[in-house]
Amino acid sequence: MNRLDRYIGSTVLSACLLVLLLIVSLDSLFALIDNLSKDNSQHTAATISQYLLLTLPGRIYEFSALALLVGCLAGLGFLASSSELTVLRAAGVSKLRILGSVMQPVLLLVALVAALGELVIPVTEPQAEVLKAKVRSSSDTTYSQWNLWHREGDWYINANAVESDGTLHGVTRYRISPERQLLEASYARLGHYRGDGWDLKQVSTTYFDAERTRTRHVASEVWQIELRPELLRYLAMQPINMSVQGLASYSDYLDAQGVNAGRYRFALWNKLLMPVAIFGLVLIATSFVFGSMRSVTLGQRIMVGVMVGLLFKFSQDLLGPASLVFGFSPMLAALTPISVCVVAGALMLRRAG
Repeated sequence: MNRLDRYIGSTVLSACLLVLLLIVSLDSLFALIDNLSKDNSQHTAATISQYLLLTLPGRIYEFSALALLVGCLAGLGFLASSSELTVLRAAGVSKLRILGSVMQPVLLLVALVAALGELVIPVTEPQAEVLKAKVRSSSDTTYSQWNLWHREGDWYINANAVESDGTLHGVTRYRISPERQLLEASYARLGHYRGDGWDLKQVSTTYFDAERTRTRHVASEVWQIELRPELLRYLAMQPINMSVQGLASYSDYLDAQGVNAGRYRFALWNKLLMPVAIFGLVLIATSFVFGSMRSVTLGQRIMVGVMVGLLFKFSQDLLGPASLVFGFSPMLAALTPISVCVVAGALMLRRAG
């Protein structure tokens, strides 16, 4: 039976890797076109290539579930089209035995993807954002779609990105009065933490007085604030790009500060439950091949796989914000679509011929 496991596993593994390669390549191509279409002379071929390389692990992680679903459909569909699954079933090989052979390469890929999410992506994604921020900050105009927001006292702080050493790029500050009046706004190209505050470079400040505005330009300015680089490291990252340990510690920090950490708790549970989610999707793919899709074409199987994968992704994207709005548990929001996949896949596989 080891030879059977290797044969089924290699077929499914090849299909999954091929699908993942195609999806990631298409997404990278779209990102390349998007960067090339921007009217910015700083977007050189070298910076774009470096950015795409740094974001590659994140793209693999993002599309891994969809690729494994479609890959299992394609690999098992190939075996079904050549009547090999029929021969195996006639020889007495059970559906659960075949499912076990399928899960072996899937578990290997899940382990590799989980390692990317824990060890690689938390390093490469911030570097990619820093690279993008340097391009924005070198422009003569301020880019409005920034990644980092923070409030401390009357100050509302916005920045392009933060490097691992705590260097800020493209810092915009707004000081708001208790009456919600804008008192001043400033922009600095760089900010370096020096222990007792931030040393801002190339600062342009506009003061909003009662009847007029004033503008001041300085080469350097010391900014006294309690914000520390270790806090910025989490503020500047999207939850999906953080490690499990980072999500857990930052969620605890937000809870201690009295801030709603539901967004980070939801991402934490999604990461912890990712193997279960992929198992549910593989169950659905296997039940399709043994059931109603036994004799359909490869293109039809791929279309159904994409539709199921997108439906799963959309349900996750909907339940995450819904848990924040309606106040139910982020764990429940993450567990609901996964449970539906596992239960539906198990029932469909049991009823398949």
